Amino acid sequence: MASDGSYDPVISKLITSLKEAESLTDEKDLGFLQNLLQSKELNALVNVHSKVAKINKDDRIAPLLSASVQGATIKTDEETGKIIIARIMHGGAADRSGLIHVGDEVIEVNNINVEGKTPSDVLSILVSVVNDYIRMGAGITHSIIYHQQNSEGTITFKLVPSDGKLDQRESKVRVRAYFDYEPENDPYIPCKEAGLGFQRGDILHIVSQDDSYWWQARKEGEKTTRAGLIPSRALQERRILHERTQKETNGDAKKGSCASICSTPPGSPNPNHPCGGPKTKKIMYDTAENDDFDREMIATYEEVAKLYPRPGVFRPIILIGAPGVGRNELKRRLVARDPEKYKSPVPYTTRPMRPGEVAGREYLFVTREKMEADIAAGKFIEHGEYKGHLYGTAAESVKSIVNAGCVCVIGPHYQALKSLRTAQLKPYIVHIRPPVYEELKKSRTKARARSTFDENNSRGFTDEEFMEMIKSDERINFLYGHFCDDEIVNDDLTEAFEKLVNFANKCESEPLWAPASWVQ
Repeated sequence: MASDGSYDPVISKLITSLKEAESLTDEKDLGFLQNLLQSKELNALVNVHSKVAKINKDDRIAPLLSASVQGATIKTDEETGKIIIARIMHGGAADRSGLIHVGDEVIEVNNINVEGKTPSDVLSILVSVVNDYIRMGAGITHSIIYHQQNSEGTITFKLVPSDGKLDQRESKVRVRAYFDYEPENDPYIPCKEAGLGFQRGDILHIVSQDDSYWWQARKEGEKTTRAGLIPSRALQERRILHERTQKETNGDAKKGSCASICSTPPGSPNPNHPCGGPKTKKIMYDTAENDDFDREMIATYEEVAKLYPRPGVFRPIILIGAPGVGRNELKRRLVARDPEKYKSPVPYTTRPMRPGEVAGREYLFVTREKMEADIAAGKFIEHGEYKGHLYGTAAESVKSIVNAGCVCVIGPHYQALKSLRTAQLKPYIVHIRPPVYEELKKSRTKARARSTFDENNSRGFTDEEFMEMIKSDERINFLYGHFCDDEIVNDDLTEAFEKLVNFANKCESEPLWAPASWVQ
């Protein structure tokens, strides 16, 4: 019954027909039918039906999206053998339509029963018709039917909803990618078109980790785009281990050797030069003997969160780079810019004091026995040996600068990152890198740069030392580059210093991505 007291036209017609048939109908039955047709409950149901029917006829407001079945994948349920919806791409057409859910059972495709068929059989049915439009039709009780029309006919999908809709809410997990990924070159991805490519250092929003091997993600900040498939951490680790095993089996490179992680840069003058360190400087770090070497080789993703700056608490700035690349000069300039704010810890050494040196200014001089004992006790964040003397930086020196409310600036050996990259220090790490060989040689020759490989003689860099610098940089980038927050190519010292100052200011004033464990 309408608000004005009138009946639905169909019901009014039925009531009139009953009155005309009054003489042919039992009085008791007639009274029952008249009361039913005139009841408010029946009229309300008829009105709802009429409105729904009207909406279904209006294509402009139908709850449909073109290609709503795209962005969904199917699989065979291992227990039941039935075809089910395996994955819904977050942000895709199927997800936005709300018509398809993970776990829904596919009953029919174009009135063809898919019982006993494989996903490939179902796909062969779908590709037989060009998919232009999709719209939703009516289902009966527990079934939902989808129609897809085009010039050649109609494709119908009949689904049985799963007993409990799986949670499709997006997760809040963000990760930093530690490798490059190109889905178009991945032979194992279920659908290349559904893949999401990224580069090392990109921040990814992981929206779903339901699949053990293929996560769904989108690049941070791209909220309007459809999520894409990326290899899960477990899958990527297995791939890297498999590739390494293949190389070892084929004898391409010995595990832990420089040959497995170094390559000769294009244009280098001596392509046959070994990957070892400089002949005049030996550092006590051996990747082949490093317990963490294998773990660092398997770099996939790291969960991150925004780390907000705190007044009066400054993150240490760590500069890593190949010997001779200029990180010590950049460190010196930054400290000289504001000595009260930027401070560098004084290193320890076992060598004798030289004329003109002051204890505690250039170095802290200790006996070899004392330093070896402190190294064994884990008091040094880095240590090495040069020409028979030990050198190192004490962990307490770094902490004291931080606790004093100053910015600690250090340039350690790259393997010291294992000790420095902690939730207690929360360092900001910058990789100082050399330019390409030709530019490196040109810039250093123009600046009359003195070689840091020979303390006894003041001379320029040799071609061999330039090449060693580039090879060492490649090695650092391969092993630890993913840990760096930024990088600076030092082809011009003035410009490189300006970038370093900008990074230092950004670190103090902006929220930056950092390991989630540092924030929690």
